[in-house]
Amino acid sequence: MQRVLIIAPNWIGDALMAQPLFILLKKLHPHIILDAVAPNWVAPILQQMPEIDHIYPTQLAHRKVQLWQRWQLAQTLRTVQYDAAYVLPNSAKSALLPWLAHIPLRIGYHGEHRYGLVNVRHPNPRKNAQRPTMVRHYAALAYAPRAQLPDELPLPRITLDPHKAALVAQRFMLTAQAPLIAFCPGAEYGSAKRWPVEHFATLAQLITYAFPYAQIVTLGSAQDAPLGALITAHAPHVRNLCGQTTLNDACTLIASASAVVSNDSGLMHIAAALRRPLLALYGSSDPRHTPPLTDTARVQWLHLECSPCFARECPLGHLNCLRQLKPEHIFEQLREMLLIKS
Repeated sequence: MQRVLIIAPNWIGDALMAQPLFILLKKLHPHIILDAVAPNWVAPILQQMPEIDHIYPTQLAHRKVQLWQRWQLAQTLRTVQYDAAYVLPNSAKSALLPWLAHIPLRIGYHGEHRYGLVNVRHPNPRKNAQRPTMVRHYAALAYAPRAQLPDELPLPRITLDPHKAALVAQRFMLTAQAPLIAFCPGAEYGSAKRWPVEHFATLAQLITYAFPYAQIVTLGSAQDAPLGALITAHAPHVRNLCGQTTLNDACTLIASASAVVSNDSGLMHIAAALRRPLLALYGSSDPRHTPPLTDTARVQWLHLECSPCFARECPLGHLNCLRQLKPEHIFEQLREMLLIKS
């Protein structure tokens, strides 16, 4: 294989967890060139990965076929004459693009009955506690179906231009002399993955009492702005930057943070890939399957009888998996991190 197309996942966290696959492909095929098709909101993360040569950003909507747009992009891809494509999402529509582009080798999981669309098919793993982590799930595609993976895999890692950090901090009126603590209160998947905003607000008050010079910001998309606003309503010293930064800006601020407190989200995986001190809050999802891949993270998960349920909203209506994760406990974990760092 000389030139290969990656059909990237639709989520930022999944794109980061796919990076070890890209590293393995480069190791197994030293002269390979990797290009990627990715949604607009994922493309900036792939741009930070040295393994990816060229990116085709798309506006293909989640859960929509958009056959005409896929056919148009396929005509462009056909001129490149890719040798193979790795289809990382499980949907049938994600496998349409390399098939329409006449890419001869199309590799992925069985997914949604993708016979013919994917012609090197790996068996779908069972959704239980024994299933592999997402990193191993993606990395397995570098090998033949059912092949044994190495015990140790490369980890997701991104690096940013250090010269941009001062410019971004200046734009948002932050000072390098005071510690920066980033809250990431959003989770695109649903409310069952979001620690209550009142807990974030209480945590902010505890931080300010113990570390009065600390700067606290919320980071996230425009959809997370109401969550940030609720936090600042109870803790006015917190700066709500949700929706005010680009993804690259958010990455730069996270890279500068003394600590990050985040739900299981794309920004959590970014903090892990940047090796920042991280408190990762889990509720409905499973840290055994999608953990933050860094030794600088501490996972906070109560693992109640009803968790993980993988639901978008708490099916029992109480959200105890996150409500019972008290801000006082999170503060003690955070205080240890900050004292160790200082």
